Amino acid sequence: MSEASLNPQTDEPKARPLGGTEYSWSRAVPGGTGITVLSILLTKPLDILHLQNALRNFQISHPILNSKLHFNPTTNSFSFLTQPTPNLQIQSFDLPSTDQILRDLLNPNSDSVTPFHLILEHELNQNSWQNPDHPSYADTDVFFASLYAVSDTQWALILRLHTSVCDRTAAVALLRGLLVKLAGRREEGGTDWGLKGTEKVSLGIENLIPHGKASKPLWARGVDMLGYSLNSFRLANLEFLDPNSPRHSQVVRLLMNEEDTQKLLDGCKLREIKLSSALAAAGLIAVYCSKKLDDHHWEKYAVVTLTDCRSILDPPLSGQHLGFYHSAILNTHDVNGRETLWELAKRCYMSFANAKNSNKHFTDMADVNFLMCKAIENPGLTRSSSLRTALISVFEDPVMDKSSEMYQQLGLEDYVGCSSVHGVGPSIAMFDTIRDGQLDCACVYPSPLHSREQMQELIDHMKKILIDACNQVENGGNEI
Repeated sequence: MSEASLNPQTDEPKARPLGGTEYSWSRAVPGGTGITVLSILLTKPLDILHLQNALRNFQISHPILNSKLHFNPTTNSFSFLTQPTPNLQIQSFDLPSTDQILRDLLNPNSDSVTPFHLILEHELNQNSWQNPDHPSYADTDVFFASLYAVSDTQWALILRLHTSVCDRTAAVALLRGLLVKLAGRREEGGTDWGLKGTEKVSLGIENLIPHGKASKPLWARGVDMLGYSLNSFRLANLEFLDPNSPRHSQVVRLLMNEEDTQKLLDGCKLREIKLSSALAAAGLIAVYCSKKLDDHHWEKYAVVTLTDCRSILDPPLSGQHLGFYHSAILNTHDVNGRETLWELAKRCYMSFANAKNSNKHFTDMADVNFLMCKAIENPGLTRSSSLRTALISVFEDPVMDKSSEMYQQLGLEDYVGCSSVHGVGPSIAMFDTIRDGQLDCACVYPSPLHSREQMQELIDHMKKILIDACNQVENGGNEI
């Protein structure tokens, strides 16, 4: 591709103020929450020039990827400053450079972690938006790419983005589009993911909410804000191991085979609930059991469910529309150790569904964003100053993916997409994919607030709870 085709614009940079949700992410990212990473493991080498041209084409067709995060100290406001030409440069690490990075990352607790996994965690903690003097003032790109030589036969391609420009739906579109471009193909149905986009940075989610959907009387907003604030002091958490040391994000993966995954999906379908509620319920039960509490002791836990609003905005947006268009619904649940998985999962789902039917994903959006910023400013408002706003976060629906001939052509061996949480956020953030019929869930957590051993034990228990519940029902026994 010629250089001219990569420089279609000659205008000055264009600015668009951040919306409320985007602003809350801009406040969160300097502390370490909201660094989105797409990590791809390949067994065939990539042509860096071809890769860079593909990524720059994405910047042309999706200008939000070609923006800088700009802070105006005069107005105390953020904006996306879209650059006239794409300028992404891929940072490349040869095998000796990668080996040195891995040696620096290794510790006694990471012996069983693969190099690909360590590189994923390394990138989750590369904070391009953190400045010790003042994290807001410098204009910073929102999109970075790195290519690591993992071995003589493996390469890790990492895309790192500011979460305000890339929610999970956008990350999936970006991944699929990039693979199509690298394979030199067109997606099924004739869609060219690499070129379809918009000519400007689209409006934030707040400006696209259908008329009247976000309306809430002032007194109701005050009551809800008070309720959220008071409830936060009553919430229980997974045991904190080290709340004082500097934090970073780590990942544990929950993997289930095809047979167990299908049983789990069938169990959810039978009860007319979603997988996200079953995952949340398993997490609540596992955390409660980990505390070895007295019988029937009650604890209150918070669950955040993220829902993609694209299809219900005005105008509706497609899944290829990059940006952040998810909204969060926070529910609390009382647990006393006697609940079965399906009983608690049903309760989790009904709480979420009722809140969504009442438009709380729109009416409470400003409240949740405000409280998130307040927690960042005042860590002491959270238990042990941990900045934990919930026990667990889940997505309403999983990503569905199936291997294809294109994956084989590119030598795609594995991939993980997730975001960091070691600033403000939940103790466990779950990013679930059903890949070739198997559940693959990246569970991100703040370390050393929680340890890898602690989290691995918890995730293993969650998996056992899910599998046992499905098998007991299938065998005609009582639900656990």
